Amino acid sequence: MRARIREHRPVIAVTIGDPAGIGPEVVLGALRSDKVYDCAIPVVIGSLEALSRCACQVGIEGIELVRIDGPQGARGVLGTVEVIDVPVPGLESLQPGKVQAAGGRAADAFIRKACELALAGRIDAITTAPISKESLRAAGIAEIGHTELLAKYLNSPESLTIFITENMRIFFLSRHLSLRQALDCITEDRVLTMIRRVDSAMKGLGFRRPRIAVAALNPHASDGGQFGSEEAAVLSPAISRAKREGIEVAGPVGADSVFHQALEGRFDCVISLYHDQGHIAAKTRDFFRTVTATLGLPVLRTSVDHGTAFDIAWQGRASSISMEAAILAAGSLLQVKPGV
Repeated sequence: MRARIREHRPVIAVTIGDPAGIGPEVVLGALRSDKVYDCAIPVVIGSLEALSRCACQVGIEGIELVRIDGPQGARGVLGTVEVIDVPVPGLESLQPGKVQAAGGRAADAFIRKACELALAGRIDAITTAPISKESLRAAGIAEIGHTELLAKYLNSPESLTIFITENMRIFFLSRHLSLRQALDCITEDRVLTMIRRVDSAMKGLGFRRPRIAVAALNPHASDGGQFGSEEAAVLSPAISRAKREGIEVAGPVGADSVFHQALEGRFDCVISLYHDQGHIAAKTRDFFRTVTATLGLPVLRTSVDHGTAFDIAWQGRASSISMEAAILAAGSLLQVKPGV
């Protein structure tokens, strides 16, 4: 049985990330929004003690923290933050704003619990607050981030990341690689495979015939070969093969214009060839409301697109706009197609 059982609102598990970072306060801040409760039943997965300490230290008022045993006990009422309390050794001595093993262990435990609930069909989506790679390493955890942890606990190695900023949707051929490594990954077969996967993912989001653009690598799409050969030798052949398969794909389109064209509605999504190419476009447009979604998992996952910000953690300075946007994005995507 699916989790969506009350008032047609999806049940969204909200993990607080590394509790030593800004995760606890941005989650609590986001859950003061009536918009969140209009579209979802949020269930927080984290440490009730850490959330209580953070709320007291930051001065967050007007909410009541309530421990629940599971999503079935959640009512989804504004003013009440319902928490599935996950015990983690060492959190009683957690130091806000610092890299530490306890924070890494906690981040891992929270996401693991959310994945267990997802596989049991008790939640509709997961929205994650930021975690720290350094804290994960300090805790002896091999996985370096959410993508890897989700793949492990959901047994889904073939996920696909999409950035959403307003009506601009960006997929990535590669992300967490050095620029040199990312350039080596741009091959005809990899680009063609990516176009196919993006076409399938967009159809899964409700687009009957998605219009896909592939960003160019070189300035002005190499301007006829004057600034590199990748467009003619790699990108154009992959795009031509995809077109012969019936996929509506354009490019390579100069990276200095393709994202603007997507915002204008000319394309439904853009394939960015490497991390910064797409990140800069999205974050410059709207840094706080850029949301990451992970498709191809047994459950939809959305996330803020910022880090733990240890330097301002538990000081009342962190904005919860991105966290709210991530939860709202999950609700919106589930309305388009439940269970994407």
